[in-house]
Amino acid sequence: MSETIEKSATPSAVEPRYNWTREEVEALFALPFNDLIFEAQNVHRQWFDANEVQKSTLLSIKTGGCPEDCNYCSQSAKFDTGLKATKLMDVKAVLQGAQRAKDAGASRYCMGAAWRSPKDRDMDVVCEMIKGVRAMGMETCMTLGMLTAEQAAKLKEAGLDFYNHNIDTSEEFYGEIITTRSFEDRIETIGHVQDAGINVCAGGILGMGEEVGDRASMLLTLANLNPQPQSVPINMLIPIAGTPMGDNEAVDPIDFVRCIAVARIMMPKSVVRLSAGREWMSDETQALCFLAGANSIFVGEALLTTANPHIDKDNNLFNRLGLKPMAAHSCPSAV
Repeated sequence: MSETIEKSATPSAVEPRYNWTREEVEALFALPFNDLIFEAQNVHRQWFDANEVQKSTLLSIKTGGCPEDCNYCSQSAKFDTGLKATKLMDVKAVLQGAQRAKDAGASRYCMGAAWRSPKDRDMDVVCEMIKGVRAMGMETCMTLGMLTAEQAAKLKEAGLDFYNHNIDTSEEFYGEIITTRSFEDRIETIGHVQDAGINVCAGGILGMGEEVGDRASMLLTLANLNPQPQSVPINMLIPIAGTPMGDNEAVDPIDFVRCIAVARIMMPKSVVRLSAGREWMSDETQALCFLAGANSIFVGEALLTTANPHIDKDNNLFNRLGLKPMAAHSCPSAV
């Protein structure tokens, strides 16, 4: 006979802390694998149902033509990746996509536009998208590039739940992958989002040539934000032909799982998303990520411009592992 293990947000549960040191984070990465997973799973169960995983869907509402030079990105106008740029989608088409995502089991709908920053003339259309998706009972998330304080306030007024703005990597390594904006620009936008009272979705990418120390530094930056990001996507680089990182070697799966586990330990109340790269992961690697504390995925056959596992494959994996979808608005740290 099996028992459902409930999340136990008790007074003794591990609370977030904001004074992590580089030495502490590197020590976590250096733990024997079994010890690291054991610690991460213990922390995870204190705040979440260990068998619940949030399902999100990501839609590109404006594709390509981005003036940034992020070396990993197919949507940069700086690189010849064969991607055709499009205009901002109309609200009706976005809402139709949201309904399909909800019908397929998604509880959060994420909308991304390939902009350096949104123009004020586009904000009204974006806000209508937010209101429409929210009216369906789904969580809303936007990623539009850098924001001003005024733009963040407008998104909050429209009811936006989450704003995604990844820091990508460590501050030390950042200049090796992007030159058209600074690491400080990323942190400034996150600050505007937090000041507006919107939940932050911020994580990074593994496999860009960074060292373990860079991964530790990236998580250190995120965990020492106060409040910590309510959602933390950990992406595996998808090498895109035509970009400077098109020939990068794949991340070792065990190293990837380690990063998930360290993120879980450092940010105990945050949803940790097993994000881009799942199409190239074995079921066993994904199962280890869930064991390490990942409790969110993107569902649907595309992530902006790259492939994602078919919904039937994900449903089969959930069934084999005994996982169930997380209800909307379940993150214990969400504002």
